[in-house]
Order: sequence, then structure tokens, then C-alpha cells
Amino acid sequence: MSRDTLKTLFHPFESEVIAMPESGRKCLFLGAEPGYRLPDGFEAEVDAVQPLRPHYNALEKAGSAVTPEAGEGPYDLALILLTKHRGENENRIVEALQKTVPGALIMIAGSKEEGAQSLRKRLKGLFDDLESMPKYHGLAVWFHRPDDIAPAVEALAHPTVEIDGRFTTVPGLFSHDRIDEGSRILGEHLPEDFSGLAADFGAGWGYLSAMLAERSPRTVGIDLYEADFRALERAKVNLAVTEENTAIRYFWQDLVNEKVKTRYDLVILNPPFHAGKATEPSLGKAIVEAACNTLKLGGKLFLVANRGLPYEDVLAANCKKSGEDYRNARFKVLWAVK
Repeated sequence: MSRDTLKTLFHPFESEVIAMPESGRKCLFLGAEPGYRLPDGFEAEVDAVQPLRPHYNALEKAGSAVTPEAGEGPYDLALILLTKHRGENENRIVEALQKTVPGALIMIAGSKEEGAQSLRKRLKGLFDDLESMPKYHGLAVWFHRPDDIAPAVEALAHPTVEIDGRFTTVPGLFSHDRIDEGSRILGEHLPEDFSGLAADFGAGWGYLSAMLAERSPRTVGIDLYEADFRALERAKVNLAVTEENTAIRYFWQDLVNEKVKTRYDLVILNPPFHAGKATEPSLGKAIVEAACNTLKLGGKLFLVANRGLPYEDVLAANCKKSGEDYRNARFKVLWAVK
């Protein structure tokens, strides 16, 4: 069942407050999620954009025209679903402004938890024709693209973030403004004598892969698997120097539902354990199990996790040996041998 915000997004059209877009119009849908239903009479051609692989796959299966990143346009209309990340939301508005024609309708919807109300206040000072409508526990906000978008772009755009003088990230990614503490700890416990083929499951913007290549310079190659297209694109930037000495490959993949075909001497991971806003340990357990299943006989796995997350049983059930390397007040580093 689709979340309420999808219905909030289309309510101004269904209630006839906003005229339905006609056939021949092009609509950009940033952050499109599975389960959306176009209202009767909504005739515009929709280009859905969804960088998260599980959502992308579901949209594609439903017959939507979907890509992981937006084309150049220009578009006559833009729809935006908010997320919990302010920087990501405001960057999407900037993208909509840059890829639509002057006068294009830009429709945004989100919940209070996603900052819809505070976003409306910020946009009020930028767009004279801003309007809004609450519905289905969310808020729809819309305006028309002005001829001069420079002031709004300057006010809303969030640039890439530089971390430690060597990595760059963008708002909306996991740990976009710092090195995640769990990943830092795992990085310090990676092997220093590894010389085979490794995989980084849930690689994010590439930190752990960079640490493995640095600690074990004889590593033959590292394959990065990541469900967020934007993170994988950023990892390519962050590992450009690493590629000079280590073979790197990148896979945009849903590790829970898309099988990994290669077998590895080593798998490293900081498994995700959130599905949307909810804590979902089963997600992390499924990825840990997938990691175990990609190991060669005798291959080794290293992972970091919050102390309370139950991954020991998964390792014991899928590997010959397993144990713990490190523990502090928040995290633990676990290992296993196939």
C-alpha cells in the first residue's frame, strides 16, 4: 500500500484546485515511490526518478518510466516527494527549477516529520505565488517557476560536503557530513595482509573500500555493492585515486532481492538496519546472510554493528567459524570464516 504522502501529492489535481496537465506535457517526478497512481485526466508523460534500487525495481515492474537520475528535460511540470533530509529536499527543488521551463508548476508533498511545514515557510519568501493544501496527514505545496531562478537556487542549493580533505558526499546519503563511527571502527580492524578479491556490501560513498585498499595495498580488487545510486556515483569520485593501484568495480544492486554472482575471499560491511524510518533488524540480517553466501570456502567476513543487533546467529548458521574482534559501549566488530 502506498504511503499517504503520495495521495497528498496528487490531491490538488484530484480536487480540481490545480488543472490537470494535458497530453504532450512532460512531467519530472523526483523521488517517485512505488504505488503512485495518476489521477484520471492527468495526461502528462511522467519521467520518474528514483535512486534507491528496491524502489526503482518496483517502479519498473509496475510499468513506470523510471531512471536513477533525471534527464536534462526541459520539463513542463515537476513533482517532488520529500524525504527526512532537508538538504536533499532543497536540492531536489533546485533541480526542478533548473530542469523546468519558465512558468512550470512545481508541486511538493511531505509530512510534518519530513519538514513540509518548515519548508513552506522558507519557500514563502522565495516564491510570490506559493500555495499549499493539507491532506492525508501531509502537506502539498506548489508554486510556478519564475523566469529568474538565480535567487532561489542560491538560497536553496546545498553543495557537496568535503570530509577529511579526501572524500566528498552530498545531502541525503548515509553519514553525508562525517565518517560514521561504526565504519571508522571497522576500518581500523580490517586486515593488513589481504591480497585477494574483496566485496564491500552496502558500500555507501566508499569509505570502507578506501580503508581496505589503504591497509592492504596488495588487494587484487574490490567490488562495491550499493542500493543508492547517488552514493555509488560519489564512491566513484572518492575512489578515483584508489583505482590507480586496485581494480574497482561498482554494482548498483539490491542485496536482499538481487543475487550476487561472484564469490569473494573477503566481504566487509556495515549493514543497514533501517527500512524508511523504522528500525528493521531483518534487513541487516538478510544482507549479512547474503554476504556469507558470497564467500569462497575459507573466505572471511568482517562487519560492524550496533551492540544490540543480533547478527551472531546468522554468522554461526552460515559460516564454519565466527567470533568478535572488538566491542565498546556502542559497537562491535564481528568476523566469520566460511
